[in-house]
Amino acid sequence: MTGEKVKKCLWLFWINLFIGAFTFGGGYIVVPMISKYFVRKKQLFSKEELLSMAAIAQSAPGAIAVNLSALAGHRAAGMAGVAASCLGAVIPPLIILSIVSVWYDAFSSNTAVEAVLRGMQAGVAALIVDIVADMWQMILRRKSALLNALMPGAFLASFVFRLNIAAILAVCCVLSLWHVRRTLGRRAG
Repeated sequence: MTGEKVKKCLWLFWINLFIGAFTFGGGYIVVPMISKYFVRKKQLFSKEELLSMAAIAQSAPGAIAVNLSALAGHRAAGMAGVAASCLGAVIPPLIILSIVSVWYDAFSSNTAVEAVLRGMQAGVAALIVDIVADMWQMILRRKSALLNALMPGAFLASFVFRLNIAAILAVCCVLSLWHVRRTLGRRAG
């Protein structure tokens, strides 16, 4: 490995260690942090590429945060970047969960810990709304009636009609594949 690649891998390890240590609330919470460091500060890829990677990370098995770290690491430094990013991403949760499991009884009955966790829920909700808004804007820019209708349609199917989420995802996948095939067919013809 070249000196530049080693530096990039060390940066990937440390930045993912930092993100893993200071983001709570699930996989989508890492997206704004990755955007800040990978897109805005280092300009390793665009925001649209990040949102595409987030969609892939969500679709792949495993933790979204680790999947997204792996994809960002691969984009930045290849397979060495994947290893550095994943290692940095999994160390903080592993340590935190180990501590919590040892001290579970003390944490579970502590009102201060409960209050902090409730406060963090509000922050996490705000970040998720921000990510959804970014994704929605990206979809709207594509100027596709089908894609524009999928998000509110999926929301209505889930929350209003209480349809099975697996069925909603399957329908969205089929419609999206049909749309891509139709779009590519128009471009080829």
